[in-house]
Amino acid sequence: MVDDVQDIAAFYSGNPEREYNRLAQNQLEYDLTWRYFDQYLPAHGSILEVGAATGGYTVALAARGYTVTAVDLSATLLDICSTRLAQAGLSQQVHCLVADARDLSAVAEQRFDVVLLMGPLYHLIAAADRALAVQAAYARLRPGGIICTSFISRFGILGDLMRRIPDWIENQAEVRSFLERGQRPDGAPRGGFRGYFAHASELAPLHEALGCETLVVAGVEPAISADDESYNRLQGAQRQRWCDLLYEISREPSTIGASRHLLYIGKRPCTGQAAAR
Repeated sequence: MVDDVQDIAAFYSGNPEREYNRLAQNQLEYDLTWRYFDQYLPAHGSILEVGAATGGYTVALAARGYTVTAVDLSATLLDICSTRLAQAGLSQQVHCLVADARDLSAVAEQRFDVVLLMGPLYHLIAAADRALAVQAAYARLRPGGIICTSFISRFGILGDLMRRIPDWIENQAEVRSFLERGQRPDGAPRGGFRGYFAHASELAPLHEALGCETLVVAGVEPAISADDESYNRLQGAQRQRWCDLLYEISREPSTIGASRHLLYIGKRPCTGQAAAR
């Protein structure tokens, strides 16, 4: 492991509902992610969820009957996740475990039907660490199993930056480093949201280097930039029709990089397929 990410654990532990609240605000991201889960996840089975946080996906997965091993870097976040599971009567289906995405040796079960890596790759700055996390996740898949990973898009996030922190543009050293490398300049102080912002073209090669079969590369907020409110206000059948349309275009190459969040779904080949490669 190249980088010490305890500052990231502290960032989330200091505001443990941050990610849960973000998913409540970014409803299109959540809705389209579930569309892809519904299409590609098996109807039942075991899931390793790395980056479970306070249970934004965990509770819903358990409610659908999956058995889940929920891993996060922050014990504080997992405590809240455990409380939510208990309140929903789902504690028996989920085992919570503190671990680093790059080292899953503490996870006792060796093979899962699905591995979700829905957040840790936001914060692994070094390419070697991102590769290590994906490798650790992929190694826990059964043949034929599904891996889902999420990333923040380098160019798709610009609308959010302009809306939330317009003064960011004044620091041209940071802007240049962000555009060219997807991260802050070397030597920038730690603290706050220290992240890696991926180019859409990186996703498939990162996974395929391990032998993964790519099924989906999608933007899960196509066509809305930072305008969550307009989608969030939609209700009923009209919301459903908009969701249908945006799901339909979410894999259109011209829209993927413009989404704030990117989703990769791949499959570990079965033994015969792996041998054929």
